[in-house]
Amino acid sequence: MKKFLTAKGKYFIAPLLLALGAGAVFFFLSISRKDPENIRFEKYIDQIFQEELKGNTLNLHYTLAYPEDYGIKDYSVSLGTMKPEALKENLEETRVLNKKLKSFDSGQLSEENQIIYDILSLEFSSQLSLGSSYLLAEPLGPNLGIQAQLPILLAEYTLRTSADIKDYFSLLSQIPDYFQSILEFEEEKARRDLFMSDASADRIIRQCQSFMETGEENYLYSMFRQQIEELLTEKRITQDQADSFIEMQEKLMDQCVFPAYLTLSQGLEDLKGQGKNSGGLAHLEGGKEYYVYLIRSTVGDYRSPEEILQSLFLRLQTDYRKVQELLSSDPQLLSRAYNLTPSDLSPEQMLDYLQHVVTDDFPGVEVDSYEVKYVPESMEDFSSPAFYLTPPVDTLTPNTIYINQASQVSPAELFTTLAHEGFPGHLYQTVYFSKQDHHPIRELLSCSGYIEGWATYVEALSYDYASPFLHIDQEILDFLCLNRSISLCLYAILDLGIHDQGWNAQTTADTLAVFGITDPDTCQEIFQYIVENPANYLKYYLGYLNFLDLREEVQSTAGSSFSPRDFHKNLLDIGPAPFPVVEKYLFAKYE
Repeated sequence: MKKFLTAKGKYFIAPLLLALGAGAVFFFLSISRKDPENIRFEKYIDQIFQEELKGNTLNLHYTLAYPEDYGIKDYSVSLGTMKPEALKENLEETRVLNKKLKSFDSGQLSEENQIIYDILSLEFSSQLSLGSSYLLAEPLGPNLGIQAQLPILLAEYTLRTSADIKDYFSLLSQIPDYFQSILEFEEEKARRDLFMSDASADRIIRQCQSFMETGEENYLYSMFRQQIEELLTEKRITQDQADSFIEMQEKLMDQCVFPAYLTLSQGLEDLKGQGKNSGGLAHLEGGKEYYVYLIRSTVGDYRSPEEILQSLFLRLQTDYRKVQELLSSDPQLLSRAYNLTPSDLSPEQMLDYLQHVVTDDFPGVEVDSYEVKYVPESMEDFSSPAFYLTPPVDTLTPNTIYINQASQVSPAELFTTLAHEGFPGHLYQTVYFSKQDHHPIRELLSCSGYIEGWATYVEALSYDYASPFLHIDQEILDFLCLNRSISLCLYAILDLGIHDQGWNAQTTADTLAVFGITDPDTCQEIFQYIVENPANYLKYYLGYLNFLDLREEVQSTAGSSFSPRDFHKNLLDIGPAPFPVVEKYLFAKYE
């Protein structure tokens, strides 16, 4: 299931939908002007694009506001399924698609189609390497699990037409069956000794209970009513219709949504005790191989875990040495960095500054509009400190960044967070890529390592833009940037240690103690979070390091003629893809 939120925070919510330019609407009309092999290939990817969206209404709604313009007119409303037999069928369908893919002569394709071919080739190869290991997937989780994210996606489900409202109600009504399919998947995992630990089950059960306990204060109510009121104000619906819609949602919440969460929590309670592993994937049969699959499919890095771990240790040593040099030159730097003066600057002012200051280093892109909103109070406990919700590819509106006021951050942290989410991060990258001439299937092939790696990369660069605007000494900002890098690097090392090397909670605590993190509860929480979210930190930090490595290689090749602006433009033009693909087409531009 494709994810729809891009966020930066203590617990990362991984990436989202990219956007597609208006020119793509005419893709289907321009196909006749292309040569036979491109025509044949584009018919093939047209079919994949349409079938993928038809199979999941959330994907469809968050990707396209007007699917009929893309040839998608008749579709069954569905959340999808996690039934084991359906996942087996998906594997067979992938084999068929892969066989068809190999029938094309990639050398005869346009560059954009070659990129798509290469992405699909890597993706299909990774999926087919799984075999029955798909049972190692974990759809549930207290932070990033389906049951945690689904309410947010439904709360943000934009109601543009009466058809949208009808689909929304249908989705609510399907949650019981959808959660039942997840329970069937978990039961099969239990039969194979692959079920989660009691600690993880308890955390998910508590999250379900917390959701149910909100009752009439649940944010799904308030967000739905807000949209209905807007439609009423715009006179797109009548008062009688508005009352009827609100009554229907209340009925579905009472009869479908809350009971589904109760059934899910009870089902997990019944399965407790069958989980044999309280650690990472390394302790499960086929777990290490599955972890390699995750690194490849979500991060887009095709190196071995050993190579990756070595690169992380080298980076950690380099950054740690730089921090020591800064502290030795200014012993008061640490105190100064953590006692910054509060700022009266608003998020809007910071974004406006960032949008203009980055133009020397990044290609210009016209953003029609964007908006900063604040997470509703009822959603604060379920949200990251900030997140960007991408628009459908055929409207590119709204571009909205949400700020969670419950998260207290310093001016520097807010500034770099907005760079990550806004300019030149997710919002900028999304809009830029949307204006390129590419097939809409690229929206479904987005690589989390590229997307989150890009946002983390530009977040690091934003520390260099902050000093004159925030009136903070550059030495302090350099220290904060290095400290952020060290923290993310440490978590990435722990991710590999826990899931590839088999580190337990004690080894994790011992490693954290070296960096001054000694509180037992904090160490256990970090360990548990990484156990439950394998490879999640790697999307951010390993993706970031891949961009740094690409920059170093290009600088070495280009020498004094290296231009950061051109480098960034080339990366943005290629767009989200696994890093072997990015590297191939990036270096071709510097030959």
